[in-house]
Amino acid sequence: VQLQASGGGLVQAGSSLRLSCAVSGDPFSTYTLGWFRQAPGKEREFVATVSRAGGSISYGDSVKGRFTISRDNAKNTVSLQMNSLKPEDTAVYYCNAKSGGNYWGQGTQVTVSS
Repeated sequence: VQLQASGGGLVQAGSSLRLSCAVSGDPFSTYTLGWFRQAPGKEREFVATVSRAGGSISYGDSVKGRFTISRDNAKNTVSLQMNSLKPEDTAVYYCNAKSGGNYWGQGTQVTVSS
C-alpha cells in the first residue's frame, strides 16, 4: 500500500488549503481513511477520519467546523479541505489508511502564519 500526500504550503491565518492523498494497493473501498498531524515537539494528533463507504466521518475537536474530509472511491483519493486556518494548525499532515494493516503517507507540511 502506498499513500502520496500533496497540497501543503505556507498560507496566512484565515486562509484555506486543500490536501489530497492518492492511495494505491488493495481495493480502495476496503480502507478506512484519515488525516493526522504532528507539530514540532508534539505527539501525532488525530484530525479526521472517513469510513470505507463514506457514511461515517469524525473530526478532532480542534478542527471541527473548519476542516472537511472526503473520499473519492473512483479516483482512489482522500482529501482534507481546511478553512479558517490558524497558526496552531501548523504541522506536518499525514494521510492514513487502515485495512488489516495501518499505513501512512510521507507527510506534507502546512505552515500558517499570523
